[in-house]
Amino acid sequence: MKYWSVIIIHLAFGIALMSCSGQQKPSAVVAEDSVATVAVHVPTLEELTLPDTVFASVATMTYVVENEDSDLHPLKYYDDLYNREDRVMTFRKNLLRNADYGGRVMGTPTEIEVAWSFDTPYGREETKFGQWGGGTGWTGQPLYVHWTDNEIDSLRRGGAPLTEDFGPEEVMVGSLCGEAFFLNFQTGRPSRQPLDLHNVVKGTMSLDPELMNLYVGQGVPKGEPLGCQAFNLLNHERGTFFNDSRAWRGWQAFDSSPIVAGGYLFWAGENGSLFKFERQAGGVLHRVSTLRYRVNGAAPGIESSLCVYRNYGFFSDNHGNIVCVNLNSMSPVWHVKNLDDSDGTIVCREEDGTPYLYTACEVDKQGTNGQCRFLKLNALTGEIVWEQLIACNRVDLGTKVLDGGMYATPLLGQGDCQQMIFANICRNSAHPDKGQLTALSTEDGSVLYTVGYGNFCWSSPVSFLNEQEEMFVFTADANGVVYLIRGRDGEILCKKSMGANFESSPCVVGNSLVVGCRGTKIYKFIIK
Repeated sequence: MKYWSVIIIHLAFGIALMSCSGQQKPSAVVAEDSVATVAVHVPTLEELTLPDTVFASVATMTYVVENEDSDLHPLKYYDDLYNREDRVMTFRKNLLRNADYGGRVMGTPTEIEVAWSFDTPYGREETKFGQWGGGTGWTGQPLYVHWTDNEIDSLRRGGAPLTEDFGPEEVMVGSLCGEAFFLNFQTGRPSRQPLDLHNVVKGTMSLDPELMNLYVGQGVPKGEPLGCQAFNLLNHERGTFFNDSRAWRGWQAFDSSPIVAGGYLFWAGENGSLFKFERQAGGVLHRVSTLRYRVNGAAPGIESSLCVYRNYGFFSDNHGNIVCVNLNSMSPVWHVKNLDDSDGTIVCREEDGTPYLYTACEVDKQGTNGQCRFLKLNALTGEIVWEQLIACNRVDLGTKVLDGGMYATPLLGQGDCQQMIFANICRNSAHPDKGQLTALSTEDGSVLYTVGYGNFCWSSPVSFLNEQEEMFVFTADANGVVYLIRGRDGEILCKKSMGANFESSPCVVGNSLVVGCRGTKIYKFIIK
């Protein structure tokens, strides 16, 4: 029997939250033979759980939570299983989506060296939106895994279509040509036969941190149906294909990169829904809960990837809504309205015990001229800490319209840039620089400096630290130019033209990175 818990909320109250940072605090000190022993209290799951609060801002939403059975399915743990040095398994690395890849360099890097390049096929199939070619699109971040010996044995026994070039270090990337490619990280040669993804894939695939499951969302149909899917990585068989005929929005694409939190897989769809799945080995998914919502009568699509802090999840959508969801109940906690469409993924960082969110919007529904509104929010309440407005334009190119604002996901500063955040902003004709790397203060949102590009930029910046904890930013623009920039002051240390549009975001490993571009190319760069 199916149980439906339908909740339509129109409330006018707010409940104050108690800060629950999860920091370990000593509870007792015991003297023994002149040596002090500190008993440390480790918070329980219950103590770390954020409250099932509904703020007054949720009154602007009409929503329904559909439960497939009578179980509550609360999160089982709050550990971030993505925080491993030997692999990058989802978009922007971890639950907080803060791109903490651990990239390292020595001294002051001044060179971007091409280690290898790989050519994908070029897909010439006609779709409703034209030909998509090959290479990678937005967000298109590669994954990286350094397999253990036991995992390698499992892959060989499981019948995965490995090649002679299969090795311990493997890169995985979904392509616009409708295939996933597996590459030897050291050589760039295929480590497996390609995996048929059946339709155009623009977003970033996800690897399950506990199971040999690969999750892939389709972006554009070459043929029906369109949806999301899960594969058994041991033999490349598809265990699940999913879309939702009950969705409140008809477009069944999944550009969002799903994530495992607390033992469940969460996947946001462009059909206006957030899905919660139980997972099994072999790529088998069972939906347990669904959140659907409307704001002002419209069901928006979600292209951003879910950001997670404990039992709260955060996403933005293409109508400018920013929503916090209690992942235990799948009910909204708070809602903030930004000015416009927001596709870039929200990033989170805990500062002095309080989690904060950073996000910005595009210039789309505002018309030709508008503002990219950059926000810092209190993650617990949705309170706006600061905002920064950046003038951007929407440009008609004849064959298509190019929106302004922020498509990329912002990059939080580290090391000597700890109080900074970096974002690629599409200014278009609102400024002589069509695109800019914009460095802002995390304290008050003030613009510290900008670095101009020759074209717009959808690729998300990534960082490297040296032995002095100095931060360096790598990014790339739509003209195919790659940049290495000193984070502290914006000095361009290296600039190299590769000749193709980099929409995709890089994956960082050590002093190197892998990133694809439109056309057919996937590159490995070494930062020296």
